[in-house]
Amino acid sequence: MPATDFSRGALTGLRVVDLSRVLAGPLCAQILADHGADVVKIEPPSGDETRLLGPPFDAAGDAAYFGAVNRGKRAFGLDLSRPEGRTVLETLLADADVLIENFLPGTMERWNLGYEGVLSARYPRLVYCAISGFGADGPLGGLPGYDAVLQAMCGLMSINGTPESGAVRIGIPIVDYVTGYNALTGILLALSARRETGKGQKVEVALFDTALSLLVPHAANWLCSGRTPGRLGSAHPNIAPYDKFSAGDGEVFLGIVNDGQFRRFCRQVKREDLLDDPRFRSNAARLQHVEALRAEIERTLAGFKVEELCQELMRNGVPAGAVNSVPQAFAQPHVAHRQMLMEEDGHRAPGLPVKLARTPGRPGRRPPRLGEHAREVLAEAGFDDNAIERLFASGVLAASIQQQGDRKERKQ
Repeated sequence: MPATDFSRGALTGLRVVDLSRVLAGPLCAQILADHGADVVKIEPPSGDETRLLGPPFDAAGDAAYFGAVNRGKRAFGLDLSRPEGRTVLETLLADADVLIENFLPGTMERWNLGYEGVLSARYPRLVYCAISGFGADGPLGGLPGYDAVLQAMCGLMSINGTPESGAVRIGIPIVDYVTGYNALTGILLALSARRETGKGQKVEVALFDTALSLLVPHAANWLCSGRTPGRLGSAHPNIAPYDKFSAGDGEVFLGIVNDGQFRRFCRQVKREDLLDDPRFRSNAARLQHVEALRAEIERTLAGFKVEELCQELMRNGVPAGAVNSVPQAFAQPHVAHRQMLMEEDGHRAPGLPVKLARTPGRPGRRPPRLGEHAREVLAEAGFDDNAIERLFASGVLAASIQQQGDRKERKQ
């Protein structure tokens, strides 16, 4: 048996069917694709709703948001509410290693595609990943879940913002994003177990569980002390100075986590006198006098320019960084060095955050257009041209953008 060529990535040869929409599931599948998996994205005939979440839109009319989590995949639209559509899906599952879905719990069971009752018996090696808001049962089981709603319900908003601002949503969909990584972890764990047992299993990931797990260290602090965590702006509940400060020409974040770093900071900014102040001699003391410390630091940093200050502090082992805008963040020379801005077929996106030495992976093809790969994928699965045409004619397969354009031209 010839050895597998892993030049495409560590997951070369893995076949994934992605039924998910919006963010967590598509992100998980995109990472699998980045590392070599063959990912087929099956959308409803109307398409993944994330295609519409703009502006901005790309040249093909899809929202930039969609492109952020769907590169490297082949895609087509399929009506799974119809028996013919479910037959197509099952044909693809015969050779699949992984299925990812984030329908409301119970949807796959209504279609006679539930894992426990149907798919586990038909496809015993299949790893089935179900992503939902709250899981399938319990007081909230089966209810829809969205990132910001989970941020609110699970306490994340309560510790974000300032006392004056009130609770504030974290500015990225952090619950969805980490749920995608949790799904990825679960899939890889299940694939590892399958290598030993020969059997797949169900991986269940819920936004609710993820959101609660993100409360580090706030949940631990509360469980230990009984004190309800509050809003600290950019500060840390356990460390000082660990916060954003104004400097001469902008803002800087100081990430000082121990006494040695604090000593180096004070010497670098010529404030050795702070080291003799009993209010600032230890982290615990600094936390008790955090507002006095802030006033001293900001008075001092007013005489420094951000870029020069950060360079000198970092060279001396004091974590510090400018508070950059998104364009400023991607303009940093280190972005190019780390290959964290990629361009493929005109699609620009952040690069791969995980680097493997022997099987590094690479960003895949541009995000797929709606219906783009139906013929290609189904032909590989054994459907002949006539069968594919019948599926298009019946509406079970969604027409590609090109087909839609051709039909409009014929009508004209």
